Amino acid sequence: MVKPDGVQRGLVGDIVDRFETRGLTLVGAKFTQIDDDLAAEHYAEHEDKPFFDDLTTFITSGPVFAMVWQGQDAIRQVRRMMGETDPADSAPGTIRGDFGLDLGRNVIHGSDHEDEGSAEREIGLFFDEDELVDWEQVNEDWLYE
Repeated sequence: MVKPDGVQRGLVGDIVDRFETRGLTLVGAKFTQIDDDLAAEHYAEHEDKPFFDDLTTFITSGPVFAMVWQGQDAIRQVRRMMGETDPADSAPGTIRGDFGLDLGRNVIHGSDHEDEGSAEREIGLFFDEDELVDWEQVNEDWLYE
């Protein structure tokens, strides 16, 4: 998801381009405004942490661009492309390393831990099943053995 700071800075196209160039397949996208209830559900694992209110206030402060990407080992690929949560710790060439300066304004959110189901849970928060398109890119033979 491109967070409100990334949307306000006009980075949606740049971020989508990076994932497409990598070879991932976009199967769902939605430009939306998150309300307080959805924000609380999205960040539920942080509810007892001191930064929870800051997270929910920020994610509801403007529109976001929610996305679902597919590809071989997509979660790991996306996490690596995003960089570290703190942009100051992110390598140049990562999204946060190139576009972020502040931990609280780190441009992008990505699901993690496929085995724990966070991606499935988060996709379900933002997308109905009929909003996801099952399709195959014609270049897949050139991406995977």
